[in-house]
Amino acid sequence: MPHRLTRIYTRKGDEGYTTFGDKPIAKDDLLIEAIGTLDELNAALGLVVVAGSKDKEIAQSLTQIQQDLFNLGGELHSPKFICITPEKVTELEQRLDHWNQTLPPLKEFLLPRGNQASAACHLARTVCRRAERCLVRLHRQVPLQNPEMIRFLNRLSDLLFVLSRILARETDEKEMMWEHEK
Repeated sequence: MPHRLTRIYTRKGDEGYTTFGDKPIAKDDLLIEAIGTLDELNAALGLVVVAGSKDKEIAQSLTQIQQDLFNLGGELHSPKFICITPEKVTELEQRLDHWNQTLPPLKEFLLPRGNQASAACHLARTVCRRAERCLVRLHRQVPLQNPEMIRFLNRLSDLLFVLSRILARETDEKEMMWEHEK
């Protein structure tokens, strides 16, 4: 396989454009914003993985999700390349149900904190929500060939919330409830 990234800089982006396919596109275009936010989400998930978990299943799941996010970005580049399927959403739902049943029910909103891995997971969750909002805006502007991508991100943010709770419990961190004014 030839090397894909032989030169890191090309100077083509110095004027605020990037190449998409064979056409220049503004770097602030909503499509580029969505792709960039997915990249940021993927990096945030990497931070969760390196922050550590005693549970290898969590690390393996997050690594698979990182692979799926690269594929999701690939779908945005090439809409005929479909990889985020209803089955991928179902997988997230199954993981979500599995992990959520191990947690006590919530009586109030939580402050996003815990230990380092839990806090990183909360941050990834918020980036995921932003990526979802980007895709929704993009879908309203130019309908996506595969709206399953939006459902995938929606479930992923829920999964990340549940994982943040699980990760906090690994170090016996108490969940900090929001003390709202009544």
